[in-house]
Amino acid sequence: MQEPLQSHSDAQRAVDVLKAGRRFLLVGHERPDADVLGSQLALARVLEQLGAAVTITNPHGPPPYLAFLARPGEYGAYAGGPLPGHDAVVLLDTAELGRTGAMAEAIGASPAPKLVFDHHVYEGPPWWHGAYRDPTAAATGVLVARAAKELGVPLERDAARALFVSLGSDTGWFRHENTNAEVLRLAAELVERGAEPSALHAELYQRREAGELHALALQLDRLDYRLDGRLALVDLPLGAGPDGDPPDGDGVLDLARSVEGVELALYLVERTPENWRLSARSKGRASARRVALQFGGGGHEKAAGASLEGPHRDVRERVLVAAERELARDPGALT
Repeated sequence: MQEPLQSHSDAQRAVDVLKAGRRFLLVGHERPDADVLGSQLALARVLEQLGAAVTITNPHGPPPYLAFLARPGEYGAYAGGPLPGHDAVVLLDTAELGRTGAMAEAIGASPAPKLVFDHHVYEGPPWWHGAYRDPTAAATGVLVARAAKELGVPLERDAARALFVSLGSDTGWFRHENTNAEVLRLAAELVERGAEPSALHAELYQRREAGELHALALQLDRLDYRLDGRLALVDLPLGAGPDGDPPDGDGVLDLARSVEGVELALYLVERTPENWRLSARSKGRASARRVALQFGGGGHEKAAGASLEGPHRDVRERVLVAAERELARDPGALT
């Protein structure tokens, strides 16, 4: 059974704007992932069927392995200055305006209605005109599918493929605890509408570049087990990784979390001097989100992240203390 949205009036206002709008700007968080890009593309196709014009612009461009979802050039990257023309802005996969990076100021200054589609826990004050939010939803793509039904718009093939990628990504290809009955029913519907699970899996997970394995080997070389094997930590300061952008942590985090006895897996990477990104994954009763909250971040109970500032030794020690605090919690304390 589908969980209710947090606020029916918020959701209804969002649907009303989607029905009435004619020029939409779809925005996601920095470094957009499969849930952002899949949700955006699906919502774009729904709105186009309603006769609207849609522009997708994110703080960063898509990773190359996800560009196949959209038409050439459809996923835009913000280069500063005025936003593309719009009469409504839709923020997907985050309710935190600050996570749009360089776009946040321009979005905040826009007089147009602002909508949110998001499945993360949000604890700040509402700033939007309407919101389609549900922290129990497995992915933002689930919320787009619900909205499409409310709008009476059938999902065509492009939208079905994009939403399947959104679901598959955020459920670990239907392995994680958030793989519920709604997800499986929706996945079946998407297959009926043209999504090809095997082909989409190949696009996402069978096109690695050779250098990614070298990066994974480097990450594993820095894997450190702590707290009697309950914590796995990988830290990658500048100079320890390859040239260019630091490697993504999803692969090494999944491997570390798969080890028996590991309850928390943390990836700490220095992106610029003394600017760090923490990615956390957990299993069992441990909460990745509670760890991230200690540094002003957030996310899901089992997958979360945060940003930190400071020298390597100091940041590493703070993260270890936060992890130890989480793993020392009373097993019965779930909030």
